Amino acid sequence: MADVIEQLIAAMNRHDAVAVAALFAADYRSEQPLHPNRGFGGSEQVLANWTSVFEGVPDFVAEQIASCSAGGTVWTEMRWTGTHHDGSPFLMRGVMVIGVRDDTIAWARLYMEPVEQGGTDIDAAVRELYRPPPHQNDVAASDRHTGGHQP
Repeated sequence: MADVIEQLIAAMNRHDAVAVAALFAADYRSEQPLHPNRGFGGSEQVLANWTSVFEGVPDFVAEQIASCSAGGTVWTEMRWTGTHHDGSPFLMRGVMVIGVRDDTIAWARLYMEPVEQGGTDIDAAVRELYRPPPHQNDVAASDRHTGGHQP
């Protein structure tokens, strides 16, 4: 299984969309759980996708950060870097969970996302993502300003 992933990374780094697609089963199933409408099937779509990647990011580089496997499943953490035609940086990171059957990639769940540039710190992220209730001190200060009445 690790051999298929090594071949995949090598084909990506050669910018060989045909070789990338050849590693996928004809009935390949792709899911992107964070983007459910992006799911698709078939190695022909893999070829179309990677052709576009290599055209859009001509210096694309794939790097495996870590991986493990169990049974017919491989988990791999990846970093993809390069430069778009307009000169802007391309950087994606994430995890791919890959099912291997008969030395081909039969299915995958991709959790690859663009790396956020200049985002918020952890405190702001927690407030935004989880919207915890205000701290007791914040409520007391608000009550003092409003006289305990809600506007």
